[in-house]
Amino acid sequence: MAILGSILKRTFEIRDRMPKIRKVNGYKQQVKELRKLLAKAEFTAFGEHYNFSKLVNEKDVVSSFQNAVPTHDYNSMFKKWWYRSLQGEAFVCWPGKVKYFALSSGTSEASSKHIPVTSDMLRAIKKSNIRQMIRQGHFDLPKEHFERGVLMLGGSSHLNYNGTYFEGDLSGIQVKNIPFYFQHFYKPGRRISKERDWDTKLDEIVKSAKDWDIGIIVGVPAWVQILFEMIIAEYKVNNIHEIWPNLELYVHGGVSIAPYKKGFEKLIGKPIMFFDTYLASEGFIAYQDRLGTDSCKMVLNNGIFFEFVPFTESNFDAEGTIVTAPETFHIGQVQEGVEYALLLSSCSGAWRYLIGDVIKFTDLLRYEILITGRTKQFLSLCGEHLSQDNMNRAIELISEEMNINIKEFTVAGVNYETLFAHHWYIGTDDKVDSSVLKKRIDEILKNLNDDYRVERSAALKEVIVEVFPSNVFYDYMHQIGKFGAAFKFPRVLKGKQLNDWEVYLKEIIKK
Repeated sequence: MAILGSILKRTFEIRDRMPKIRKVNGYKQQVKELRKLLAKAEFTAFGEHYNFSKLVNEKDVVSSFQNAVPTHDYNSMFKKWWYRSLQGEAFVCWPGKVKYFALSSGTSEASSKHIPVTSDMLRAIKKSNIRQMIRQGHFDLPKEHFERGVLMLGGSSHLNYNGTYFEGDLSGIQVKNIPFYFQHFYKPGRRISKERDWDTKLDEIVKSAKDWDIGIIVGVPAWVQILFEMIIAEYKVNNIHEIWPNLELYVHGGVSIAPYKKGFEKLIGKPIMFFDTYLASEGFIAYQDRLGTDSCKMVLNNGIFFEFVPFTESNFDAEGTIVTAPETFHIGQVQEGVEYALLLSSCSGAWRYLIGDVIKFTDLLRYEILITGRTKQFLSLCGEHLSQDNMNRAIELISEEMNINIKEFTVAGVNYETLFAHHWYIGTDDKVDSSVLKKRIDEILKNLNDDYRVERSAALKEVIVEVFPSNVFYDYMHQIGKFGAAFKFPRVLKGKQLNDWEVYLKEIIKK
């Protein structure tokens, strides 16, 4: 009998069913968080510079904070403040010394960014993880589920030490600080998690897969799909459930699951539950806590104060760079269906910091959001305003309609004759006619996006589609040193990234 599973399930169910005293007011929660953040950072260099001692006692603390502290992107935050923490200085933007720095995937920039991860942030992430685990008690899962392994397909826990700090993937930093009570469930275990070489790590997981009883898997969709394919091939089975018959739940994040759903259908033997998690290098932002939605509920009372910048031409230039004094809103002022860029002030010492994601609210009563793209990964050459959300939906519909598995894709805006075109690069191992893909992508996007439809009869003169085997995308990421759990292929290519990609494709075609 699964005694531990029974206890855990009962605990989760009791906590989940406890009556709520009153409906939570998100704005009041956020004001409380802001005051806590300001009070905690009052005597840091940043807090003294912007007079947090005065701000924390202001009646309208939100407006006072917004008027006193400017917005920051990564470059301004790093060059003015975070570099000092990187050099070992304490009390720069948050009390104490920063022991860990997360290396971001760098999809929008040429190189990885160093994002501070404080002890307070690690505690906040653990707290949100526990909240998400507790929600499992709400679903119809057997008690045995709560005793099965949780496979976390993340970065290496063997972090680089640079004299004053450790650096690595956030997932590796999390594993390094994994709670003792979770070690019984955690896979692939400490030995394999320390492996730095991604290919070797995948091989080690495949070798051990038959010995594990996995109930939950956590990871970026592309790599989880690759792992499933490797395991199925190694053991010559039809689907992953022949190896892990009790796999019930997949917690994904990093990119939209929509384009990958068709591929997962071919790799599993029975339905599983998909749950989204919005965990960025800057903190735990939101998680999906109910079935029947693709949206995630924002975490409003756990170490982060959020602001929302309308993603418009008045707040961002054509390259997606934020203006000096953008229009900003707090959680009590936002509207459903409007696209906002996120600003964070956090217990890691980020202050009015633009993380680069664009979201929209789908349910204000539940504070639920969807990620629609990145500030620098939208396409608007001539006013078509094509978002990643549009692109993902188009690929999802085409995959279902044509019964193909599109594992990767990216889009570039290019000059065409005297006007413009969208150039799609599709990665699939299934046979498909690129002309059919072109026609359906165009038709679907015209239905999804009115601006796109208008511009297709004006300045956006052509849609170009090229199809490549999926390994072309993976090999490219390997070649540029961005291969592993934390790295995602950018959905939009611009500038140097586009030039490098085109050079790489020319070399592939020559061979």
